[in-house]
Amino acid sequence: MDPVNIHDAKTHFSRLVDMAAAGETVIIAKSGTPVAKLTRLERVETRHRIGFLQGEVSVPDDFDEIASDEIAAMFGDPA
Repeated sequence: MDPVNIHDAKTHFSRLVDMAAAGETVIIAKSGTPVAKLTRLERVETRHRIGFLQGEVSVPDDFDEIASDEIAAMFGDPA
């Protein structure tokens, strides 16, 4: 494919991204000089946050009751 000038690249960006995603390399030019290359990412890395500390920390069995008297007192419960 011939280089695409910046104006056309802005106008047809979505189509050019689709072409790159399909495996085609798109060269973008400014004043006829190639300045950028649009290519497909081979692997998009996703980050999973849930469970990221699994095996690194432990939650005590009485977690829900830790400092319960102090917390109740702060909110006016004379427990």
